Amino acid sequence: MADVTTRRTQWLRGVLDLSVLALLADSGESYGYALLQRLEQAGLPDMKAGTLYPLLNRLATDGLVRAEWRAGEGGPGRKFFALTDEGRKALAEMGPEWVAFATTAIAVVRRGMDKG
Repeated sequence: MADVTTRRTQWLRGVLDLSVLALLADSGESYGYALLQRLEQAGLPDMKAGTLYPLLNRLATDGLVRAEWRAGEGGPGRKFFALTDEGRKALAEMGPEWVAFATTAIAVVRRGMDKG
């Protein structure tokens, strides 16, 4: 069986896009580094910028988020991301599906752990 880090990475891939959409729905808008921090605070640690930024760009290409460069205050500019109406719709449709899937998976794993 793969090591724990590899497993966690696989689990994260399965929920990262919805997690980012949910964080943007919660905050209204954010930039990449702040999203990395919020993911870690939410219990999804070890996210790399090299994973998040391509995901944000893909979400923008898919029309689920909009991206806007803004001049920095005393520093470099930042690219801010916000949900589009299509992103809100995707979250509303896929969010409950993910929750149902995760609930089922948790129940299966718990049954196995209880028997083990």
